[in-house]
Amino acid sequence: MNKLIGLILVLFLVMACKTPEARRPVSHSSGSYIDASIARNKKLNKADEAAIKKLMAANPQNEYFTSDKGFWYYYNVKDTTALPTADTGDLVTFDYQINSLDGNPIVTQAELGPQTYQIEQSNQDLISGLKDGLKLMKEGETVTFLLPSHKAFGYYGYEDKIGSNLPIQTQVTLNDIKQSNTEN
Repeated sequence: MNKLIGLILVLFLVMACKTPEARRPVSHSSGSYIDASIARNKKLNKADEAAIKKLMAANPQNEYFTSDKGFWYYYNVKDTTALPTADTGDLVTFDYQINSLDGNPIVTQAELGPQTYQIEQSNQDLISGLKDGLKLMKEGETVTFLLPSHKAFGYYGYEDKIGSNLPIQTQVTLNDIKQSNTEN
């Protein structure tokens, strides 16, 4: 009887020391949806870029700049003094309006009202192109940003005024920069 109990204990220990086997997935995904989405987004981005470049070619009186964040802009009013741009944590006050790419107003400055935004620290619902653009501006400047759809309202659009995946232009006037007091 002792031998039988010993044998069962040894068998139990051997089975308990077995390493667990990985479970295999029940279904396999081919990734075709992701591949199709990537191809669709690349095509959309090229179309946005072509429309913006066509607009820039039709308006050579403006000096256009390319942002490393994926949009274009030009100065309506440029500050020639050495005023600083907004930095992380600074509180900026600005006015803006949203226009279609051809310049027709979609949402006016009066509808949006004055805006306040804390650079890179606010949960305010601003489009990424506007967040990036504000960091390029100096107090008193007015800049027009030409934003591809992925830097604007993207797939969701804006209320019932801007459709899905449409490039826009937005004219922004930076009224005030309040420096944050993060220096010790």
